[in-house]
Amino acid sequence: PVVNYIEKAGTPQKHIDIGRALASLRDEGVMIIGSGLSYHNLRAFNASAKIPSEAFDAWLAGAMAAEPEVRREQVRNWEQAPHARASHPQEDHLVPLFVAIGAAGDDAATRVYHDVGLRGGITASSYRFG
Repeated sequence: PVVNYIEKAGTPQKHIDIGRALASLRDEGVMIIGSGLSYHNLRAFNASAKIPSEAFDAWLAGAMAAEPEVRREQVRNWEQAPHARASHPQEDHLVPLFVAIGAAGDDAATRVYHDVGLRGGITASSYRFG
């Protein structure tokens, strides 16, 4: 089950560290992909998610726009973000972002996908680094 994976997977910092360990692969032309969206709650994957998804997505946009160390600090404490658990009841779909942030180092984040009407009202975004 997902819960067991999360318990074994560790903290956001552990995943940032995994990304840092992978970062040198970028110099060899390897693309590191952390797939996901800023919203992943399948029990509320409809218009009822409008407020929580908007709030969490706005928080994430601010975190991604921050200086790299601030960005890392904010994602380490992602559960403190507005509507964090409403947007990600299980962090398994957010963890790839932690790895990507670690691999990105000091590279700026660019939002490459943003939708405010997904499935009737969900706000969701995706980012790339470098």
